[in-house]
Amino acid sequence: MSQKLICELKKGAPFLLDGASGTALQEKGLCGCPESWALENPGALIELQRAYVRAGSRAISAFTFGATRTKLAEYGLADSFFDMNVRLAQLSREAAGNDAFVGGDLGPCGKFARPLGDMTFEDMVSAFREQARALIQGGVDYFTIETMIDIQEARAALIAVREECSLPVFVSMTYDESGRTLTGTDPVTALITLQSLGADAVGCNCSSGPQEMISIIEKMRPFARVPLLAKPNAGLPVFSGGKTTFDVSPQEFAAQGRLLCGAGAGILGGCCGTTPAHIAALSASLEGVTPPVPVESGISAITGARSVHFFGRGLTVIGERINPTGKKDLQAALLSGDMGYVLRLAESQVESGAQALDINVGMPGAQEESLLPAAVEAVSSRVDAPLCIDTVNPAALEAALRIYPGRALINSVSAESGKMERTLAIAKKYGAMLIALPIGEKVPKTAAGRAELAERIITAAAEQGIAGEDIAVDGLALSVSSETGAAKETLETIRYFAQKGFNTVCGLSNVSFGLPKREWINAAFLAAAVQHGLSAAIMNPGVESAIFTGLAADLLHGNDDKAARYIAAAAGSRAQAPPDGVRAAVLGGDHERMPALIEKALAETDAKTVLEGDVLPALEEAGRRFEEKKCFLPQLIASAKAAGEAFRLLEPRLTGDNGAKKRGRVVLATVRGDIHDIGKNIVGLMLKNHGFEVFDLGCDVPAEEIVAKARETGAELVALSALITTTMTQMPVVIGALREAGLACRVIVGGAVITQSYADAIGADGYGRDAMEAVRLAKSLTGEEK
Repeated sequence: MSQKLICELKKGAPFLLDGASGTALQEKGLCGCPESWALENPGALIELQRAYVRAGSRAISAFTFGATRTKLAEYGLADSFFDMNVRLAQLSREAAGNDAFVGGDLGPCGKFARPLGDMTFEDMVSAFREQARALIQGGVDYFTIETMIDIQEARAALIAVREECSLPVFVSMTYDESGRTLTGTDPVTALITLQSLGADAVGCNCSSGPQEMISIIEKMRPFARVPLLAKPNAGLPVFSGGKTTFDVSPQEFAAQGRLLCGAGAGILGGCCGTTPAHIAALSASLEGVTPPVPVESGISAITGARSVHFFGRGLTVIGERINPTGKKDLQAALLSGDMGYVLRLAESQVESGAQALDINVGMPGAQEESLLPAAVEAVSSRVDAPLCIDTVNPAALEAALRIYPGRALINSVSAESGKMERTLAIAKKYGAMLIALPIGEKVPKTAAGRAELAERIITAAAEQGIAGEDIAVDGLALSVSSETGAAKETLETIRYFAQKGFNTVCGLSNVSFGLPKREWINAAFLAAAVQHGLSAAIMNPGVESAIFTGLAADLLHGNDDKAARYIAAAAGSRAQAPPDGVRAAVLGGDHERMPALIEKALAETDAKTVLEGDVLPALEEAGRRFEEKKCFLPQLIASAKAAGEAFRLLEPRLTGDNGAKKRGRVVLATVRGDIHDIGKNIVGLMLKNHGFEVFDLGCDVPAEEIVAKARETGAELVALSALITTTMTQMPVVIGALREAGLACRVIVGGAVITQSYADAIGADGYGRDAMEAVRLAKSLTGEEK
């Protein structure tokens, strides 16, 4: 059946998925654990899924969205997860018969992977692998990984499925009104990361209606090698008459779905609020419509968790400074596990103009298999620029690529027999780009010798399924101090492969090794290399002469439209370096250095001044940057952790009138039936850091428990969270219970499915779109901010 599905996707006609299950089954009485309820009411699930098949769905999803061991543990059902997944897949198989495909549905496991959360990446992969194993036993034809808010979790699920089977896999992320996921990933970055990792279709689902999804699909379409998928909601939730409904009718949904298809979505279905009537109308509207086909040629691009960089659009600067060779301070920091030093090197290079960063930890005494992934994890969580992973150790390379939340560049693959094949296999598995280093048992001195070895690597890569656009050929710069014609051979190698359509790269500083006034040699060589077709240089971006030589060469060769990059860099070069100290450490999320910085600050002033003059203003600034999308959730959480460390260190010195200002008391909870607590936890962290006393009741909390805690604590505020449409109706229940109990506390609500209009309709005092909005509301409602 899986091969039949691939063939059907290649026909070029729209492929129709099913609609919502949770909101539809809620009408049948769904409550508590959705998966458990479905197993207790199999007839309701089969009836709904057969209705979708009759409406035109070519595929239906098993009702296993929340059936990882980690999520079922919230209901005390962790030990039953395997059997539950098997049985739920079998129910969908029964409903589909021979008329539709069945997808194993993998949703978020409810936790963030490190360093954003406390779950290890391998534990996350393991949770998805065991769920995938059960679904395969249950007879699914393909997998759908959906409603992902974090690219790292999407990667974990995709790797898990790929390590269990070769069935087709669809992956879709959820984007907010800013066009990014909760953790800051944009659609193009997600697409390139996931299709490179082996997804058979990539797209978006939930969080918005079909009209809002059109722009997301349009952004992805020019770069899609695989079919694009869209599963919008039936508009926005509306609360009326004690019931939640959605505001897009089947006819509107179908008309907008047709536009979605025209924008590039070849796989369509529905998410929250959609019904068999929506799918039937969509099916009728797509008659005779042919979606655009994916692009045939690949894209030369690497990604971080929150950014994408394309080769061939001017010279790419790859920062070289995270390399311990000859750097005693960096060696000491790496061996002691001081990733704060590594992060400062990374951030300074990006500020100086690096578009990607080379990460090398190889040195005597280093356990590269553990140290390299630790450095990659630390840098990728806080710095947006994509990474170039630099090692000759295949085991260390795989460990780093596995946890890297994007598409990396490998530095490098040599032509050494045995090692070449192993490294190429690793590159293919993790979808990385690679640098082809034309070195075999010996280093060839001539361009012809280098071309022969590079072409050997390119041929071997093609046999692994790695395309030419995913390869950058290293021109192999050698020092002219020992070989006068070395630069000429490097330039000829660059010219030869650039004319054949390959990206090219070289390590810039190698050419001047052993000579005085090296910066001038490097600058002259870079200008010549750009003229010969150089795509990327591994260099120190802090050397202004080299940076501006490269920019000027790009400009003069017509690679910088209207001198935009040159002008921007010139403006940036006049900016002063950011000050160092407690305030900068909070903004940068550098909690590792906080003890030393606090000690230094307290030697010059008192704790209250440090708190009110540095820590709190920095935290406010971090919040503003987050709201303005100048930074994203990982950086916000890092700043909050750094501020928390500062509070911990300052608290013993803040007594009496010098103490930190205390704000109101807040009872915080995810409502009954909802086990999602990621957003709630972030809100709690930010409220605490802004001086509120927070009583976090956890998730799946009944109204009576919230009322009791509010009464017990005398809380001024109750903050409620819900992530799914089937539980958002508990919010008005809580508000009603608080009012009936005569409590005067104010109520704010938030969560992925909540809107301002919904908050107004249920009588909430405010709607927190994100953590910083919740903090501002809390201050306003307690009289702290006017």
